[in-house]
Amino acid sequence: MQTKQKQGLSIQYQDNTFEVVLDGRKILEHTPTSPCLFVGQGEEKIEMYRGNYEIEDYVVERFGLKSFEVMHESEQGFRVDFKRTSMDSETLSVAFSYENQNLKLDFSGDRKSFNRFWVRIAADSTEKVYGCGEQMSHLNLRGKHFPLWTSEPGVGRNKKTYTTFLADLHDQAGGDYYHTNYPQPTFLSSKKYFCHVDTTAYADFDFRKDHYHELQVWEVPSQIMFETGASIKELVSRLTHHLGRQPELPEWTYDGIWLGMQGGTDEVQKKIDAARDKGMKVGAVWAQDWQGKRVTSFGRRLNWNWQWDENEYPELDQKLKEWKEQGIRFLGYINPYLILDGELYKEAAENHYFVLNQQDDVYLVDFGEFDCGIVDLTNPAAFEWYKGVIQKYMIDFGLDGWMADFGEYLPTDAKLHNGEPAMLMHNAWPMLWAKVNFEAVDEAGKTDEIVYFMRAGYTGSQKYCRLLWAGDQSVNWDLDDGIASVIPAALSAGLVGNGLHHSDIGGYTSLHGNKRSKELLLRWVELAAFTPVMRSHEGNRPTDSHQYDHDEDTMNAFIRMTDVHVTLAPYLKDLVKENTEKGIPVQRPLFMEFEDDAQTYDLQYQYMLGDDVLVAPVYEEAASQWNVYLPNETWVHLWSGEEFDGGHVEVSAPIGQPPVFYRKGSGYADLFGKIREKYTPAE
Repeated sequence: MQTKQKQGLSIQYQDNTFEVVLDGRKILEHTPTSPCLFVGQGEEKIEMYRGNYEIEDYVVERFGLKSFEVMHESEQGFRVDFKRTSMDSETLSVAFSYENQNLKLDFSGDRKSFNRFWVRIAADSTEKVYGCGEQMSHLNLRGKHFPLWTSEPGVGRNKKTYTTFLADLHDQAGGDYYHTNYPQPTFLSSKKYFCHVDTTAYADFDFRKDHYHELQVWEVPSQIMFETGASIKELVSRLTHHLGRQPELPEWTYDGIWLGMQGGTDEVQKKIDAARDKGMKVGAVWAQDWQGKRVTSFGRRLNWNWQWDENEYPELDQKLKEWKEQGIRFLGYINPYLILDGELYKEAAENHYFVLNQQDDVYLVDFGEFDCGIVDLTNPAAFEWYKGVIQKYMIDFGLDGWMADFGEYLPTDAKLHNGEPAMLMHNAWPMLWAKVNFEAVDEAGKTDEIVYFMRAGYTGSQKYCRLLWAGDQSVNWDLDDGIASVIPAALSAGLVGNGLHHSDIGGYTSLHGNKRSKELLLRWVELAAFTPVMRSHEGNRPTDSHQYDHDEDTMNAFIRMTDVHVTLAPYLKDLVKENTEKGIPVQRPLFMEFEDDAQTYDLQYQYMLGDDVLVAPVYEEAASQWNVYLPNETWVHLWSGEEFDGGHVEVSAPIGQPPVFYRKGSGYADLFGKIREKYTPAE
């Protein structure tokens, strides 16, 4: 047995076997019968319908690179050459370089000869795995595989539910557990290392085997990176050091709820007055139809031409100033597409700023009964122009933020300005879209004043996406697509570097008989109070959904939970600052704070809000009691002040009092006590 050691990196090899160990963790294991690398050729078939993708792959050939030779050494590491057999002429070279707990595998040689690649990462049967972007059905990914391709997440997202069946039947839109707006080829292990693959190609990370994780990529990647940490917190901090971190949120974001409303200037003014007269703290209004509306069979949609609609919103330019003087910001909406009959479409078409089809015409995409062009963000001139659209028609107009929606709809047969295959740019598109928004705000000098929020993402979104939102949940109690799904979504996104997350209060999608109930809306606003941002949404069919102002009881609940959220502002600001400085997310899985507690590693519907607050949202209908797991410390129930010493406890959870606990002795105990004093009735 020969050994080569470079600080925390070692390779032990003899005959046809070797293993690579990183800081005491076995990362790769290779034998002739189970090689660690495979390459091959595949032929894919991909069809898109309104952002939903049907992907089939025929693997023409797959073969293991069984032969290897340890070659050149450097100060940082060594090189290993892999071949199918020792007699083969094609070589895939891997340079292993180590520095400060970081291991990089750089691939060279015959990379372009193959369009399928598999690597097996050493594992053990007790290991837990997390990440892969924003995952809404599973926090611990072990036991399943996860295709990584940005898309619509689906309506229902579970092939066993009736909603999913109907969505598939009518619109090919049901989705499955792995569908997400925000995939990312990154995972974290309970063995305290992360693995990140530098690729934008389609990938499928398979965690179903006991002794290895098999990562499939539809190209030989340029690099795979591993890094270890002494704790999960340190690991996430190290990951975000590489991928980027979000700036702090503007000060005004903590002033109150962001109320979603639409319908024109008079309607917005009426709703603002009614909410404030009742005592609601309104930090912003979010009017997604500021540029006009478009009604389809799906529901109330928008006019995708990003200019103020003076007919729908008369005198909006003056109202923005009035509302701002009253402490209310105005938020709008934009996405990276332009509707065929809009003025901006004409300008983009004249300047050749659109993605093209194979006939070199503008590639028109069906977004649900209307067609749009896709601004080609690989074209520097188009990129700058669209940045200018944001600056001129939104920032200069006076908007304080917006939903930067979509980013998932790049067809794989499109032709791009940069000449790259759309198959390789599809996953990169959300990052480019985030970058457009980031640079527009940054160059305007408004980073401390403006915030935009996004649902789509990929590697690099950490730096360019100011605030993530969980996308379009169904307005129901389903685990995979209802209120519960936003919890693992926030936790998984935070683990890969997007530490600022929120969701549409009440959900969004009303289809196939789903209508938002009063109880669901009340439970959702409770959850939102214990996240970085509270923002409501009327949904795609507002008249089918219970709204915050439909009755006095609901209005009072929104007033109460908004006040709780505003009271928490000093705590939330400190957490957001920590996310900016260290990359530690605001919402955290329990195991991030309690690594020695084995039970915390599979809890996906509870979370820590920072170091001190444990939140266990109620996500089942008609529940008045709730079972909570508390790690072995002394916890104070937020509403009653009762103390618990840990373990499984059942607490009363009436609407208005979600199960929330804080650590006894917390430095913020007085702050939390203010909530109890104000909102817990005297006996």
